[in-house]
Parts: sequence; C-alpha cells; structure tokens
Amino acid sequence: MQSTLNYLWKTDDVLGQGATASVYKARNKKSGELVAVKVFNNASYMRPQEVQIREFEVLRKLNHQNIVKLFAVEEIESCKQKVLVMEYCSGGSLLSLLEDPENAFGLSESEFLIVLHCVVAGMNHLRQNGVVHRDIKPGNIMRLVGDDNQNIYKLTDFGAARELDDDEKFESVYGTEEYLHPDMYKRAVLKKPQQKAYGVTVDLWSIGVTFYHAATGSLPFIPFGGPRRNKEIMYKITTEKPTGAIAGTQEQESGAIMWTYELPITCRLSVGLKRQLVPILASILEANQEECWGFDQFFAETNDILHRKIIHVFSLSQATMHKIYIHSYNTVPIFLEDVFRQTNIPPHHQEYFFEGYSYELEPNLQAHRFPKTTETCPLIMLSTELRDPVMLRYRDPALEFPKFPPKVDVVADCSTAKGVLTATHQTLRISQSFLQCQELMLRGLYWVSETLKLECLRILEKQQGVMATLSSLQREEMKVLLLYKTIAGVGEIPEIKGLAELKTRLQAVEEISKCFQSISDHQSVVQCILSDVGKKRSQIKEVRSIQQMEACLDKMQLIYNQFKKTRKCRGLGYNEQQIHKLDKVNLGHLAKKVLSVFQDNCLQQYKAALLAHGIIMRKVFDLKKSLKKLNRSLASCSAEMSGCQDCLDKALDELPQRILQGKTTHSAPTQVYMNRKHQDMVFGMQELQDQMKIVAHNLQLNNSIIQRLNGVAPGL
Repeated sequence: MQSTLNYLWKTDDVLGQGATASVYKARNKKSGELVAVKVFNNASYMRPQEVQIREFEVLRKLNHQNIVKLFAVEEIESCKQKVLVMEYCSGGSLLSLLEDPENAFGLSESEFLIVLHCVVAGMNHLRQNGVVHRDIKPGNIMRLVGDDNQNIYKLTDFGAARELDDDEKFESVYGTEEYLHPDMYKRAVLKKPQQKAYGVTVDLWSIGVTFYHAATGSLPFIPFGGPRRNKEIMYKITTEKPTGAIAGTQEQESGAIMWTYELPITCRLSVGLKRQLVPILASILEANQEECWGFDQFFAETNDILHRKIIHVFSLSQATMHKIYIHSYNTVPIFLEDVFRQTNIPPHHQEYFFEGYSYELEPNLQAHRFPKTTETCPLIMLSTELRDPVMLRYRDPALEFPKFPPKVDVVADCSTAKGVLTATHQTLRISQSFLQCQELMLRGLYWVSETLKLECLRILEKQQGVMATLSSLQREEMKVLLLYKTIAGVGEIPEIKGLAELKTRLQAVEEISKCFQSISDHQSVVQCILSDVGKKRSQIKEVRSIQQMEACLDKMQLIYNQFKKTRKCRGLGYNEQQIHKLDKVNLGHLAKKVLSVFQDNCLQQYKAALLAHGIIMRKVFDLKKSLKKLNRSLASCSAEMSGCQDCLDKALDELPQRILQGKTTHSAPTQVYMNRKHQDMVFGMQELQDQMKIVAHNLQLNNSIIQRLNGVAPGL
C-alpha cells in the first residue's frame, strides 16, 4: 500500500504502465472517490528537470471534457516522489476495447462516431492552447461512462506533450513506433540521424493510424512478421505509400506491398461513413509534412461528418441497407443524389415508404424535417424500374476460425481462443444482418402490397365513376339525337350531325369492362402476395439460429476467460492440463456448431429469401406497371367523355338560334306547326341542359378524383 496526504492505493491495482511511469487506481482517504495516480519511475527522473515538470504545466493549462482532468500534484509520503492525481476512467482505454474479441474487426459505427467526436474535440482544445501531444494512440485514449450511459473518450498521458504553435518546430522524439510519423520513426526507431525538425502535424499522422485502428481493429501498415519485427519494411511502407492509399501490407517475406484505398470488407462502418472518412485518412496519413493537411482542414472535414444527419434507407428492390450522411439544411434533391450514389437508382425512379405509408418527398423539404429513422425503422425505398436483389457483401466466416495447435501451449491457446471468439462474433453479426434484411424485405413488401391493394380499390372506384358518367352521357346523347330528328326541317346543324360519331369515339364501355376484370385479377395477386408475406414473417419470428449462436458464444466466452487466467500460470499440473485439453476440444466443437448453424440455416434461409424476394418483386413491378396502364386508360376514357360533353353543350347552346333561323325559311303552315312545337321544345331543351350540367359535374368530379389519386400514388 502506498499513499499521499489525501490518497492511497495498492501497488497491484495497476491501470497501465509506460516507459517512465505507472498508473494505479487509488481512493480519496476521506470520500472514497476513485481516482488514478501516475507514479513516475527512476527512468523518469533521469530526464531534464524541465521535461519532468512539463506534464504538470501542460495539464494545469488544459480543461476540457475530452481530456483527463488533473486534480492535484502530491508526494508519496514514504519517498517524497511527486505523483499526478487524475480523473479515473472506469472503462479502460480505447486499446483495451479494441482488444476485446467483439471489436477485433473494429468498433460499431455508432461507437466509432463517439470516438471521432471526442478525439476531434480534445485535439481542438489542445490546438487552441498551443499544445502538441506527440503520443496519440488508442492506449492513451481513456473511456468513461457518462451520466447518460454514453461513453466519453478522453486524451491522457501528456508526458511527451509540449507547447508548440502551428508554425513552430521541435527536434526531440517521442511516441509509440506503430503510431509514429515516418520522419520521427526514422530517427527514433531506425536510429538514423537526420536534421529535420517536426511540426504539429505529426499528431495528425498518429490520429490517422488511431482512427484506422478503431475502424478496422488492425494497424494500417503491416510488414511481413509485424511492425516490430521488420522495421525497415515498416519505414518503407509508410514513406512510399501512394497518394490516396490508406493502408499497406506485406503478406510474404520480401514480397510486394499490397496497397489499399478502401476500408476492408470486415469493417463494421457503413458505405456512407466510409466515403466520408477515407479521404480524411488518406490526407492525414501523408508522410510528406508539406503535403499533409493542417489542423484547420482536419477539424473542418471531421466536423463536417459529425454535423451530418444520418438517414437510414432500405432499398427494397435490391434488399440492401444504406446510411445517408447529409446536412440538416440539405434538401430532397441532394438526398436523392446521395441515395443514387450508393444504390445506382436514379432519383426519378425512387419511391419511398415509411411506417406503412407512401412518403412523398417534396423538393424543398430539408433533411431536418425528414422522419427519424433507425436501422430497424428505415425509409423503405422502392425502385420504379425492375432491379434484382443484391446479396450482402461479407467475408466467409469459415476463413476466420483459427485451429488449435495439438500440444498444450497456454499462451498460443489463449491467442487461438481469442481468434475463435472473434470469428464467432463476426459470424453472429453477419447472421443478424441476414435476419434483419429478411425482416425489412418482408415489412417493405407488406407495405407495398397494402398500397397496391388500396390502389386497386381506388381504380375500381374510378372505374365505377366513369361507368356511371358514361351511362348518363349516352342517355343525353340519345335525347339530343331525338331532338335533332324533331327539328330536322330547320336546316343542317353540323355540331349535332357530328354526334353521330359519338358511338365510334366512345369505346370506353369495352375499355372499362376490361379494367374491371384486370382489377379483379390484380386484387387476387395482391392478396396472394400478402398471404405469402404473412406466412414468411411468422416463420422469421420462429427462427432460433441467432439464439443458438449466442448460446455457443456464452460458453466460448467462459472458456476464453479461463484461458486468460491459465496464461498467467507458469505451468499446469496434470489435472489442470487435462481440463485445459478438454476445453480446447469443447471450443473446437462449439466453433463447428456455430459454422454449421450459419452455413446450413442462416445462409441457406437468406439465399432462399433473396430468391423468393426477387420473384415477388417482379410480380410487384408487373402489377404496378399494369395499374399504371389502367390509370391511363381510365384517364383517356374520361378525357374522351369530356370532349363529347363539350360537343353536346355547344350543340345545345346553338340550337335555339338555329330554330329561329329555320322559322324564316319555312311556309306559313310550317311556321304555325313550329310555333306549336317551339314552346315544348324549349322546355325539353332546358330539362336536357339541366341533366347535362349534372353529367358535366360528374365528369369534373371524376377528373379531380383521378388527379388526386395520381398525386397520392405518383409511381403508379
């Protein structure tokens, strides 16, 4: 036990160790509050005095939620050595989080964004105070769980930090070699003398390596045998990196370096975030300090990501999930273009649904007014042109499962067990993605089918309205023609003669009858789709593959925890060794079971679901195409009837004048006869015109219904 005036700690409560100091978990003697104390070793006191006190001075200057707080500088009571009393971060370091098998392929997207936000905010505070850290790495980024249960990451270990403005240089070398800028690496690791001075941008290189590590679970630059075994190749990779490349690996001894320009397929970040992040990584992982970004541009680009709104979009036609990173003030056309870049579906072919209803995107609508979406509740996007489903991209989990060496080796066995656990986590994630995709496919199909069902009813309503209007119009046609025969002696009336063509022009009866039959057929198809989707949704709920994998994972975790304890033992007794061997066998059996469940159940069900989805989507596409044709046909019939109505109206408007003209050309007996008929005729015409107004009103109502329904279902 050691203590200062106000704090005490056990020497076995080690939180971390470095070249010059160790950090312990301590308690306040009065309140019991947990803190971290940094105790310096003898190597630290061999440094110049100004270097020894620099960390105290830097920490006193800083005050930010993303930088570990300095509470006090006290002396150990027994030896009077100074210690730093700092904020305790119970979540460990970012490195410890990345060493967890669950994160061996990188952090989840939501957690990575938190890391990005915290590191950028912390670094911005350093630059505002003219401080260069010089040892940025996951091990020096601590994790604290906040009051809202969200992780907060904090920069720590300012032993190498110093005050330095943007235009100043320094010559001393600090840092951890995997995260060290190549210029500093050459001098510190390769021990090659150089006169070059270094600027604040060396921190940007370390940040780039750290972000790549957080996103992928591995380092970006790896020579054959590892960074610490082949230092010359490590330097070669970092200095010869082509423009735009973000990683380089050497897979064989003396082999070629494989350059990578994208984040790996095993990375858990979405395509939307990768497209924002990769250009930043490429620009700060630049060995030439003159060509590397400055902090101003780095802060501008990273904050641009952090201030974007995430809109989740599930492309139903392709069966793929997308995350669209867009500014809140951006409007719909920009959103549609971003969707196009990820799906290759042009904006004019995109149709959206949300929570069961068609979702109309007005051009001037800003992104902050979009509905709140999540991975489980996204916007469903349907392409109005036929597209085939796309299988999710993933690396075969069978390639990730390592095999145990035959003999007992507690260190190697623990490493292999970690690899097995890592592969199981990845297999589980892929399987969960398969299942989520199937659920969204069925949900989207259900929404679309319900919309089509409703559209069939709307078209049927329009068809009935058109039929009723057509019947009224035909009755009025007969009355007009009868009236024409009655007054045939008044002379020729071209408008009424033209009505003889009505029957030829009005082929609507046959068209509408066909519409009625088509709608009935379509309703049957939609009902079959809905029934099929309902059955599949019930089957999905009964799938137990995920639960089986999770049960295996729990058992594997227990074995791995035991292997971590065993690794610390110098030797195993006979009984312990036999138990260890059995655990290895059990771990192998569990791994095989996970793979079997994945390949025989999850993968096969997913492939079958994609195949069935493609077939149903073709039916949906044909159905939408047919309904669109029916809409056009009904609209055409309605337009023809409107033309006929206009013709009848014109004829009736001119009929009294024609009758009067006809009076002057007839003989006296005829004139008397016409006088007797005139009053009855006028009354008949007035009655006819009243009926025609009713027909015209029906036509207008029918046309407005068609326009309104077309507006409700723009894709049809």
